[in-house]
Amino acid sequence: MKCTRQSFAVICALLAVPLSLSIGSLDARESDSATDRLAAAQTAKQQCMNTCRARYRDCRRMKQLPSFECRGVYQDCTRFTCSGSGPG
Repeated sequence: MKCTRQSFAVICALLAVPLSLSIGSLDARESDSATDRLAAAQTAKQQCMNTCRARYRDCRRMKQLPSFECRGVYQDCTRFTCSGSGPG
């Protein structure tokens, strides 16, 4: 699964719903669905982090780049792919 800006926007939208629900009164059914949405967003973030770790492991295994550049691959992946922000 590839994490993109679009998936980050979906995560933000999922997180916005529980916040908007917390303004009014919540019944048990609404709070359960809000918890499910939050868990789904956290799962998507974790999947993105796992993808970045796999890229780092692949970079190290191929030995085409020095290890400090592989760390850069991981940091760029988590910074720009999982957070949804772009370079610059």
